[in-house]
Amino acid sequence: MVKVKVYSTPSCPWCTKAKEWFKEKGIDFEDINVMEDRNAANEMISKSGQTGVPVIEIDDDIIVGFDLDRIEAALAKAKKE
Repeated sequence: MVKVKVYSTPSCPWCTKAKEWFKEKGIDFEDINVMEDRNAANEMISKSGQTGVPVIEIDDDIIVGFDLDRIEAALAKAKKE
């Protein structure tokens, strides 16, 4: 099973678009609000080197922003493993 995390904030429009896309595709994901969870924010920065959201983690792949091509490629790769 593919493990997906979306590091996001409530006011981020691209975060909303990413989460809506996962819901439309029927892909379960963990939504992590980095505004409320400082430890999660630090984890996101450590993994991605970025402070901006969304940061999407699909298994071991880190994707910064709502980059649909990279998201679909990471999902395809994760499903093969």
